[in-house]
Amino acid sequence: MLTGLLLAGTALAPMASATPTPLYKNSHASVTSRVNDLMSRMTLDDKLGQMTQAERGAVTPAQSAASKLGSVLSGGGSVPTPNTAVSWADMYDAYQKAATSTGLGIPIIYGVDAVHGDNNLYGATIFPQNIGIGAAHDPKLTEQIGRATAEEMSATGVDEDFAPCLCVARDDRWGRTYESYGEVPGNAVANSTIINGLQGKSLDAPGSVMATAKHFIGDGGTTNGTDQGNTQISDWELRAIHLPPFRAAVQRGVGAVMISYNSINGLKDHGNKYLITDLLKGELGFSGIVISDWNGIDQIDGQSGFTPAEVAQAVNAGLDLFMVPNDSAKFISTLGAEVANGDVPMSRIDDANRRILTKKFQLGLFEHPYADRSFMNTVGSAQHHELARQAARESQVLLKNDGVLPLAKKNNKIFVAGKNANDMGNQAGGWTLTWQGQSGERVIPGTTILDGIKSDAGKGTTVTYDRAGNGIDSSYKVAVAVVGETPYAEGHGDRPNGLQLDAEDLSTIAKLKATGVPVVVVLVSGRVLDVANELPGWNGLVESFLPGSEGAGVADVLYGDYKPTGKLSFTWPASSAQEPINPGDGKTGLFPYGYGLTYGKHRNDEN
Repeated sequence: MLTGLLLAGTALAPMASATPTPLYKNSHASVTSRVNDLMSRMTLDDKLGQMTQAERGAVTPAQSAASKLGSVLSGGGSVPTPNTAVSWADMYDAYQKAATSTGLGIPIIYGVDAVHGDNNLYGATIFPQNIGIGAAHDPKLTEQIGRATAEEMSATGVDEDFAPCLCVARDDRWGRTYESYGEVPGNAVANSTIINGLQGKSLDAPGSVMATAKHFIGDGGTTNGTDQGNTQISDWELRAIHLPPFRAAVQRGVGAVMISYNSINGLKDHGNKYLITDLLKGELGFSGIVISDWNGIDQIDGQSGFTPAEVAQAVNAGLDLFMVPNDSAKFISTLGAEVANGDVPMSRIDDANRRILTKKFQLGLFEHPYADRSFMNTVGSAQHHELARQAARESQVLLKNDGVLPLAKKNNKIFVAGKNANDMGNQAGGWTLTWQGQSGERVIPGTTILDGIKSDAGKGTTVTYDRAGNGIDSSYKVAVAVVGETPYAEGHGDRPNGLQLDAEDLSTIAKLKATGVPVVVVLVSGRVLDVANELPGWNGLVESFLPGSEGAGVADVLYGDYKPTGKLSFTWPASSAQEPINPGDGKTGLFPYGYGLTYGKHRNDEN
């Protein structure tokens, strides 16, 4: 008997001391097998944490790990100090080290709004906003921009880009119009190539990040262009106008989809099961992560702060990952209570976790949780700035020219004026370093439009600049007024009272005109503006949109080094009173959709 016990003890000893590697940590196993194995080991608290995303300013790495959070984000302007790529990488690594040091060691997904380059990071290459890219009509260029953005993000460690915005903006008064590629679905469908650039051939490849198609759905169709408003449309119109870009995104394998703030016929998207579960996950077959917008669940009942009923409605509607920036602990406890009382089934919790964990494995986070600092040399690189300059060139739309353009490079005398001629912040627009953006001559590295006009000038040409237009006289051969809008983002950018130029712009142009010198107006703006009354007095008009960090690309076109090739992806209204104005609605605008001139011939063909 004693011998038997000794033998039994000998046989059991290796089993008791062995610690086999869990299947989910085996990189050679299938993603499905790894997800199943990991989920079998997770508690409800683990699963609730995975569904929660907090703002970095609200949780330290230790607090994030203690709450078992699945994701952390930086909102617009939420950056480490100093705001450098190295600081970002150090911060990111600190969150990942804390997360992977927990019992199960599940890494986080870190997300940012890199909507025109890695725009939170100082020194990153800032590309034209989407409205300009839409005018360029060059999907391959868009894909290259996505790749460049992903490389610069990869240096900082960030895994997820809350982009692209695939909204179809139908009313130019909306403050997010510049985030739209155009007013017809074909514009966003064509430029969904940015997803391929961001995600690369596989999510775990070096220099690849997860793209997020947003905002699902109808944000560009709200009544009166009111941000986060009500989109009053038929199911047919929803499917014909606003759905095609998301269908294209799913076909391209986009990793995540963000739900929109707006309502569809009075029901908030964040609580709409038909849209999220039936249409997106069911009909379109989307298998990735459905994420809320910033505090999006707060708005379901129209009251401030989320309630248990809102949490249950949003989860049951199909949301997987919840952006609750400053209320992660409250969200986790609330959702836990809703599961306990039966209002949220475990099947829904498991579905959300399966989607989130699948992307984490596909991103290779379990094998490579830290920033890939080999991409540090791509941040603001000369190659990426040249790409930004090309994008700025291609996005210029020539709308009027009585022969004053292109500008003569040699033996010319040019006067430049306007608040947007020498302001990097204005030409970059919103979502640049901060949420709303900011004016400032040297807010970001790059070249202003004035820099480009000066540097491209040839022998015998003088360039004089005064913002207000003071000092010009009749000796100048041409005056260039660079005017338009100053930075804004969602909400703050809505213009329900019209799209006219401001008093400063009108005064500046009037001074130039008073001398009798031919005047070229360059509009730097996030949308088409109401200029019909002023246009007859201008000799030339170029819509520059928001060209980003390379204003020299605008000058390249003004001088004719590159002929203008941009075409409007928005109908230009004859007055603000025409809004909304779109193809097929019977309204005749100042310039039709697809309009764009070039030097030497007329271009007016539609896509």
